[in-house]
Amino acid sequence: MEITGKIIVALPEVGGTSAKGNAWKKRDYVLETQETYPKKVAFNFFGDRVDQFPLEVGQMVKISFDIDSREYNGRWYVDIRAWKAEPADAAAPGAPAPAVNYGPATAMPTGYATPGAPAAPPKVDLAPNPTDDLPF
Repeated sequence: MEITGKIIVALPEVGGTSAKGNAWKKRDYVLETQETYPKKVAFNFFGDRVDQFPLEVGQMVKISFDIDSREYNGRWYVDIRAWKAEPADAAAPGAPAPAVNYGPATAMPTGYATPGAPAAPPKVDLAPNPTDDLPF
């Protein structure tokens, strides 16, 4: 899965040693989507990816992630585990489209009045219509 947004929180790296004696580390971030109703999404990088993808607050990124759930003592815990981060490009969905400058028109389309010329008054028919059954 992928999500694009701005990093609003970068928590400090945490680490330790597992019960098997293996060293581990992870770093948590919070991303805010750039939608009409923004969502905040907490995710983390684990292991070597912590150093591979250093992110900064204010940076626009596209995150690729997996959702991982596990049970411990009858309770369920959910992690959003990111596995790739890349800068968000301008053509990403939800990003404003780049402005296009078409320039001035070289010729006026046919059927339109020329600029500066007086406009003709609209034609109004005030004669009653016998098939019209509207009261006004």
